[in-house]
Amino acid sequence: MVTEELPELRRVGIIGMGYVGLTLTAAMADKGYQVHGVDTQPAVLDSLSQGRPHIFEPGIEDVFGEWTGRRIFVSNELPEGGVDAAIICVSTPVNEAGHEPYLGNLAAAAEHIAKVCGPETLVVVRSTVPVGATRAVVLPRLLDAWGSARVVMAPERTIQGQALRELVELPQVVGGLDEESLRLGLALFGGLSAQLVPVSTLETAELVKLTNNCHTDVIYSFGNEVARYTESLGLDPLEVIRATNLDYPRPDIAKPGYVGGGCLSKDPYILISGADRANYPLPLIRAARQVNEELPVHVADRLVELIGDTEGKTVFVLGWAYKGWPPTDDMRGTPIAAMTPAFEAAGLTVLGHDPLVGAEVIRRYGGEPVDLAAGFAAADAVLVITDHPQYRALDVDSLLPGSNVTLVYDSWRVLDGSRVTGHGVRYAGLGYEPAEAGR
Repeated sequence: MVTEELPELRRVGIIGMGYVGLTLTAAMADKGYQVHGVDTQPAVLDSLSQGRPHIFEPGIEDVFGEWTGRRIFVSNELPEGGVDAAIICVSTPVNEAGHEPYLGNLAAAAEHIAKVCGPETLVVVRSTVPVGATRAVVLPRLLDAWGSARVVMAPERTIQGQALRELVELPQVVGGLDEESLRLGLALFGGLSAQLVPVSTLETAELVKLTNNCHTDVIYSFGNEVARYTESLGLDPLEVIRATNLDYPRPDIAKPGYVGGGCLSKDPYILISGADRANYPLPLIRAARQVNEELPVHVADRLVELIGDTEGKTVFVLGWAYKGWPPTDDMRGTPIAAMTPAFEAAGLTVLGHDPLVGAEVIRRYGGEPVDLAAGFAAADAVLVITDHPQYRALDVDSLLPGSNVTLVYDSWRVLDGSRVTGHGVRYAGLGYEPAEAGR
């Protein structure tokens, strides 16, 4: 029996230099691939061409600094002559009105590949898409241009702050249009990851990514549901959850917290959109998303109520990225976006701090950037939104004395509550509002 030798796929194009494309570019360059990154934004191209990533992710800057101009090349289009594999990593956002996914970027990427490359190129969809989109949006554009195509779907499943490690350690799921496409896809990602998971169809691979993220959204929503209930009962959700989980041989209950980011804030809607067309409404996933989206609005309303008379008052918000651990500067799905309207309606002045988010971004979201000392000195209330390590290490014994702070709302309970109340300051958190301390 003669086994057909697979072509070596070492010259790779990655279309879309957002988080998914950027991290994949770095990981593949580090593994010896020649990577041609494509983006349409001049500022992104200018920064990357100088070896300076425009997105924070541990390890990325070092890789780009080492390989830009040697293994990493960036441009507004794929190189002349095409590439061995073209990987689509463009954004697939959902609109605010109906939460329907926008697939125009996906279509444009497929059209660009069809123009520059040929049927010998392996086309990989890495973007998160509704089930069926690879076959319905990407494939027809390739077939119209080439007559035949090699196509796989290989979803990205990393977490911010650990992407470079997870890209080589996590199993890479690959679904192919046909057997030849699948073999090529496995060969491509076999040079990146030690573990491959071939699946039977493009649609199976598409649903894997959506299932991962929607399951996470549901898990987090349950912890948030518990916290909303303990708030009404006057109980401590962390005490309830710790006792629930301790040495109990069932799945752990998640700690309550905000759920945002580029994936969890939109992927449920991408799944729902496809399910609606299949006439199944996904009631659990819809409900989970509603619980998680309502949480920051609820916290903002509670903060206003706990402050009381808000006239002339100032709130100091710590944490503007959507999460603090692993640290990120990503503002997609950030809780502060949903909170700001309540603060504005109450007439509160908002000060802001984040170890990674720039001053201009804080201003864009309605806050005035300050350092920690100035924020505590000027504030009447402090709202800790993320569990960034810098906030876990806050010395409240030096920041609270002499301030006008009467309330610290510590969403993730990263501070020592007894130290806060020891200064006569009320301490609260998600689902946790003990009686006010006398001051």
